[in-house]
Amino acid sequence: MEWFLECSPVLQALMASMITWGVTALGALIVCFFRNINQKVLDTLLGFSAGVMIAASFWSLLSPSIELSKQLGYIEWLCPALGFLAGGIFVVLADLFLDKTLEKKNNIKTSSMKRSILLVLAVTLHNIPEGMAVGVAFGGVGNNIPGASIISALLLTLGIAMQNFPEGAAVSLPLRREGYNRKKSFFYGQASGIVEPIAAVIGAVAAICIQSILPFLLAFSAGAMIGVVSAELIPESIKNSKNLASLGIIIGFITMMILDVALG
Repeated sequence: MEWFLECSPVLQALMASMITWGVTALGALIVCFFRNINQKVLDTLLGFSAGVMIAASFWSLLSPSIELSKQLGYIEWLCPALGFLAGGIFVVLADLFLDKTLEKKNNIKTSSMKRSILLVLAVTLHNIPEGMAVGVAFGGVGNNIPGASIISALLLTLGIAMQNFPEGAAVSLPLRREGYNRKKSFFYGQASGIVEPIAAVIGAVAAICIQSILPFLLAFSAGAMIGVVSAELIPESIKNSKNLASLGIIIGFITMMILDVALG
């Protein structure tokens, strides 16, 4: 662990996001063994991941953003509020773009292929703010901002990695059902997470080099994560097993809260 602590925040963010990408690949690997996975297990896991990410968005991102705004002499609520709003709007606009594109898919002859591409694109797009959140969290630790710690950044990484497992499966399994072979289904499933290391490095560099906008970046990442949770994870998890998903959300939130407060 000591060697990891001695690495630069950018390298830490890269290694952490490589783990989240690796977990995406593990989820996608399920396609090599099954064509389907128990829906109740998926719903509970998605709910748990949603709870973890909701808690992480506050303790690991939004709270440090507020503290740093105060330290920099800003109006302590303004920059976090604007950043959070911008992050949420980014996810909403991305979803609207995908919805508009999906509406046109029936006019395309290769509708099956188009549907598959859009599925990969949707997950890939949502992985960008998640990767950025990891990078900004480690960059914040490198800047010694109040409320940020290496434990919080690692716990945030854990939360994102946990929800990436069902996410990888959610891409590869439908592709397999569309007729793709196992190798291609796995490839596209894991490829949906490749943007996370890239976004993490960009987020870490920005957080280190431009401290004046770090409160905004932290809050932007928090808003984007809440946007992903509310637009994707929660609706998907409660579709079939509302009670299991709700229980998963509660346990995930409590788990992240305890770990972050106790270890952070």
